[in-house]
Amino acid sequence: MNRRYRFHNQKGFSLTELMIVVAIIGILATIAIPNFLRYQARAKQTEAKSNLVAIHTSEISYFAENNGFIDDFNAIGFGVSGSSQRYYYELGNANLGTLPSGCTASTLDVVSASGFTAVAIGNIDGDATCDVWTIDDQKVLTNVVNDVSS
Repeated sequence: MNRRYRFHNQKGFSLTELMIVVAIIGILATIAIPNFLRYQARAKQTEAKSNLVAIHTSEISYFAENNGFIDDFNAIGFGVSGSSQRYYYELGNANLGTLPSGCTASTLDVVSASGFTAVAIGNIDGDATCDVWTIDDQKVLTNVVNDVSS
C-alpha cells in the first residue's frame, strides 16, 4: 500500500468550510443578542407593572373601607418582596425601595380623597434613561419614559 494515498478516503471539513460556519454563527449572534437583551429588559418591566396593579388593588380596597385614598404603603398593606428589586415606588408622600442611581424622584405621584396616581421608577439596563411607569385610580397603566426603547 502506498503511503501517499492512505488518507485519500477519509472525510472531514476544510479550514475554509469551518471558517464559513464560524462567520455565519457570528452574524446570527450579532442579530440575536440585541433582540434578546431587549426582550429581557421588557420582562424586567413586568415587576413595575405587576406591583403598580397591586398598589391599585390595595388602594381600591382601602377606599372601599375608608371612603378615601391614602398615601401610606403600610395602611394599604402593600410591600415589595424579593432581593432583586429593580424599581422605586412613590405614592403621594410615601416611597418604597431605593431610588436607582441616575434616577430622580417623580412629581407625577399624587393622592387625594377622590383619586391617586402611583409611580414606579427604575433603571433596568444601566444606561442614563430611567424607566417610569404610573397607574391611577382608574387603573390606567402608563409607561411615561420607556427605558427599553432608548
